Amino acid sequence: MKTPAAVVFTTAVLASAAVAQTVNFDNLNTGAPPPGWTATKTGKGEAKWTIEKDDTAPSKPNVLKQSGQATYPVCIKDDTSVKDGFVEVKFKPISGKEDQAGGVIWRAKDSNNYYIARANALEGNVTIYDTVNGRRTERKRTKMKVATNQWHTLRVDFQGKHFTVTLDGNIAVEWDDETFKDAGKVGVWTKADSVTLFDDFTYGAQ
Repeated sequence: MKTPAAVVFTTAVLASAAVAQTVNFDNLNTGAPPPGWTATKTGKGEAKWTIEKDDTAPSKPNVLKQSGQATYPVCIKDDTSVKDGFVEVKFKPISGKEDQAGGVIWRAKDSNNYYIARANALEGNVTIYDTVNGRRTERKRTKMKVATNQWHTLRVDFQGKHFTVTLDGNIAVEWDDETFKDAGKVGVWTKADSVTLFDDFTYGAQ
């Protein structure tokens, strides 16, 4: 009985992988936002999203860096539309007195309406939120160690109303919600004065 189950599981994984896409930013010009992305923010302030070279990048040479200060800097990949699937990114929190956060967003309608899962090195936790008309609301939180100046992998799998967030391969948060039911865009997110690097942004339908 184990073999059929294993075959079904493997087939599901391969099917998911077949539609996954990865952006590693390595062929882009440095010093500017990535083309095909909306590099902006939710709220006030000035976000600064740029492609930069970084010797520690998981896939060298480039990363996406957020080094501005805004309520919630957000960078959305314009050509995406995913209802059920996943989004994953490798991120490295560098500095920030108010926050040292890195996050992913999904089912985004625009820069004011989306779900967020984020990890915070200053607070030592992983949290899931929704942002509706620019207002962010916390939904569930789990304490987890998030080291500064180290690369981490943050992922969320979303199927219908159920969401599973993992940090470095460990389940952090599970949550059910129906605020945003339709397909939407995916992207990355930070908060306040967080200086954060991102690499190997991967997403796909399931």
